[in-house]
Amino acid sequence: MPKFRPDALRQIGYELFGAAGCSVEDARTVVDHLVESNLFGHDSHGAIRFYEYAHHVREGRFRPRAAPRIVQEAPCTAVVDGGGAMGQVGATFAARLAIRKAREHGTGTVALRNTSHVGRAGAYPLMAAREGMLGLAFVNAGKLGYQIAPFGGIDGRLSTNPIAFAAPRRGADPIMVDMTTSVVAEGKIRLAINQGKPVPEGWIIDHEGRPTTDPRDFAADPPGAILPMGGVVAHKGYGLSFVVELLAGTLSGQGCAAGERTMRSNGVLLTVYRIEHFADLSAYYEEVEGLIRHVQSSRVAPGFREILTPGEPEFRTARRREQEGIEVDDMTWSRICDEARAFGIDPAKWG
Repeated sequence: MPKFRPDALRQIGYELFGAAGCSVEDARTVVDHLVESNLFGHDSHGAIRFYEYAHHVREGRFRPRAAPRIVQEAPCTAVVDGGGAMGQVGATFAARLAIRKAREHGTGTVALRNTSHVGRAGAYPLMAAREGMLGLAFVNAGKLGYQIAPFGGIDGRLSTNPIAFAAPRRGADPIMVDMTTSVVAEGKIRLAINQGKPVPEGWIIDHEGRPTTDPRDFAADPPGAILPMGGVVAHKGYGLSFVVELLAGTLSGQGCAAGERTMRSNGVLLTVYRIEHFADLSAYYEEVEGLIRHVQSSRVAPGFREILTPGEPEFRTARRREQEGIEVDDMTWSRICDEARAFGIDPAKWG
């Protein structure tokens, strides 16, 4: 399993997506997002997507030179059409627009459609938090609808439908919540298949509704399904998934789950809040730190050493991987090399 320094992995991505037709700026937007996902420990949304995205460009599903545009706008809101651009390009454009509106008006809500796969949903609220604002994102998969079983059902009918949130702290890493409304992201099943590893109990069922730990059962024909978040209270994850479908799917115009098996684009609804329009900034930071102190004053449960804030594991993992490097599983690396050759790049020079 090869291991790469983050900068080396970025350079591989820049070269691959440059050869695929992306501008220098867009290639950096896509690759920096993916490598940050690896750094945060979300390998399901990291370099494993290099070959997927490159292949989709060759198929014509992604348009590497497309530019997002605003199709509807009011002072605090906008609808953006990505024009088929790479997902991170469209979503970054939308996030910057929402931040700009919030800076001026207090809030900014931007819906985004027609932009392919936007990657890790948490990246976009984090952009707001790094600007000293609050960010909230809902992301569906348009009319894709076969991955997640509804509560009480065994057939996949919904998508993973993540919700993400980020909030700034004074002198510390932001609070960051990035979660699917399913037990797990689909990319983690794909990663387990690539690595030849079983998945934990409670993640998936096979096409007959039987619990399984073999990730190949999810990808079989007929396919299995991922379960909604919540275990014995999975109706909660199922309900949240509906919230995401209706907010991200309808308001973006990308549509809601309807059984399609190929995702054309995520639908996104991103809202940014400028804190000073709602509360005194110093009071806000005092409340945040007071909340954290209160929560962390709890006695630590057996098997735990400390209580972490949401997002803290990711930032710690990033600092460690910056020093130790990022591992890429053999199958993912082989497929990246295959796509490189398809674009006329000799991957041998990458080591």
